[in-house]
Amino acid sequence: MQASVTVLEDNRVKLTIEVDSAAIEKAIEATAKVFAEDINIKGFRKGKAPRNLIESRIGGPAVLRAEALNSAIPDFYARAVADTLIDPIAQPKIDILSGEESGDLSFTAEVEVRPEVAIAGHRDLKVTIPSLNPTDDEIEAQISRLRESDSELVRVERGVVTGDIVTMNVVGVDPTDEDANIDVDDYMYTVGSDALTDGVDQLIIGLKAGEVLELTGRGPGGSAMNWKLDLVEVRERVLPELTNEWVEENTEYADIDALREGLVGQLTRMKAVEAQLARRDQTLLALAALVGDDVIPEALVQSEIDYRIHDLEHRLQSQRLDIETFLRVTNQTSEQLVEVLKEDAKKAVRIDLGLRGLAKAEGLGASEEEIAEELETTAASMGVAASLLAENLIETGRQVAFNAEVAKMKASRWLYDNVTYVDENGAELDKSLFSENQADAFGLN
Repeated sequence: MQASVTVLEDNRVKLTIEVDSAAIEKAIEATAKVFAEDINIKGFRKGKAPRNLIESRIGGPAVLRAEALNSAIPDFYARAVADTLIDPIAQPKIDILSGEESGDLSFTAEVEVRPEVAIAGHRDLKVTIPSLNPTDDEIEAQISRLRESDSELVRVERGVVTGDIVTMNVVGVDPTDEDANIDVDDYMYTVGSDALTDGVDQLIIGLKAGEVLELTGRGPGGSAMNWKLDLVEVRERVLPELTNEWVEENTEYADIDALREGLVGQLTRMKAVEAQLARRDQTLLALAALVGDDVIPEALVQSEIDYRIHDLEHRLQSQRLDIETFLRVTNQTSEQLVEVLKEDAKKAVRIDLGLRGLAKAEGLGASEEEIAEELETTAASMGVAASLLAENLIETGRQVAFNAEVAKMKASRWLYDNVTYVDENGAELDKSLFSENQADAFGLN
């Protein structure tokens, strides 16, 4: 088999593929064997009927050849993709030039390929990472949480404010499903928790015990319900006074100053972990910003959307749900879901093109040794031999894609090592923060 490439406009190429008659004959024989397994011919065991009888049963040699070409052309195309090292991103348009009836086969495959994106500015990227320094408000919030564990609830006669604990009798009526109705007495609700239905946390403010709040909002199943909330009692959380004695009795610290110092250390370590986790996403998004929307092929975006929908369906199936139920519960249409996925898909495509552009700009192409090493690693994770994986990549036309992934990993490492990391105030961060797993280093795993 021979294949040549003609470059067309708009990131398209045309493969011209020539397959000799011997390879076609081999494909016809393979197709005949498939038919022989499915057709019962008197006097012959399954799979043993001669080819001429198979041909007579299915409509003649021309039909068998047509079926063989239909099955074999995708394989010939995949082999041509591997031989010519193109990177298709869509299905090809196949045109048979000759050989439909006999002899050698000649056909073309016109297909859109992944564009090569030239990026600029990657050496000057600054990536903002959350500050490692806890604020006074964050420290006070931690102290308040500690005090809340020793707080008491005191009944009040005033109007409700955020943070109050309200005891109420709750009735929820679903006009479309009587079985979904709710009727609960003495339900304790923390105002501001957003744990009941839309609007409650805003509308309940200022009401007093003995008053009733009626509203329409989503129920547990996602459908609209008519709610009636009868306020029985309002209580506020009273925190203990922060004293050295309370700190010594209720925490591991001796006094207030030691408590604050300890919390600063804890919050700093937690922020170090958060910064490390944010590093990858923020760095890749900064690179993606260098890739304009005008160079993003719609085929790549659609392929990414399809992948995400398939992944969502798979995860829903593991929970014995389907996409229709998911849409109903989340109160969105399929079109709205696609729009949400489309934005994430565009980001993923821009990151992919950005990493490829960076690899080219910095000469980070994958070497044979690096490809072989990654083949070994990937094959081991799949439980197959590296040689088998390599052969499969060639046969399916995914060799270029695999090699590109190795180059993209190199580009990612280059990016992490060469961008400048700053906090929200613009102060440069020490890269040693990312030299080890902070969660392990600080015992947070």
